[in-house]
Amino acid sequence: MPTPVHLAPVDIADCTLITFPREIDLSNAPVLLAEALAVADERGDRRREFILDLTGTEFLDSQGVRLLLELRRYLSVRYDAPMRMAVPEDGPVRRVLTLTQARRDVPMHDNLVEALQAREL
Repeated sequence: MPTPVHLAPVDIADCTLITFPREIDLSNAPVLLAEALAVADERGDRRREFILDLTGTEFLDSQGVRLLLELRRYLSVRYDAPMRMAVPEDGPVRRVLTLTQARRDVPMHDNLVEALQAREL
């Protein structure tokens, strides 16, 4: 049985940073999606930008891709809040997001510093 994973969002100025775990797959994606949506509901009414930190994520399956796209859609439709991701350029997660064409829907940056610097003001 997988170890439970919980998100710990951090507010930085006008954005919320959500760091995701090392693996996002069928075993934890539903819980992570529910937690991410709860974070959005807690902070989204303030027109915050959301930055997803996937720099430590080493595995992402189709349920992980679905989680990211569902969160993007939810933030956009419900709160008109932008979302961007920090995903290492040469890592497996970036390859999965490129192959599934998910990266065309969400701005991606090679690291967290770039993502934070590029946030909408």
